[in-house]
Amino acid sequence: MKAHTNEIGECVRRSLERYFKDLDGAKACAIYDMVLKNVEKPMIESVLDHAEGNQTVAAELLGITRSTLRKKIALYRIKL
Repeated sequence: MKAHTNEIGECVRRSLERYFKDLDGAKACAIYDMVLKNVEKPMIESVLDHAEGNQTVAAELLGITRSTLRKKIALYRIKL
């Protein structure tokens, strides 16, 4: 598990480094929200796929409540 956590962290780090480089002097803003939105949606989609669409199982795997998962599914317009 720890290797995957480090791998995900490194992907985020590399992506942010590339993002800052691509700014080419432009001002960055709302980075926290940008990263969360770009990580959270595919994470939820992957976990739902792994749980074969079972929201209760997916919520347990994510460590969130089923109602929170449902709110995020609606927020990100995730197709079930």
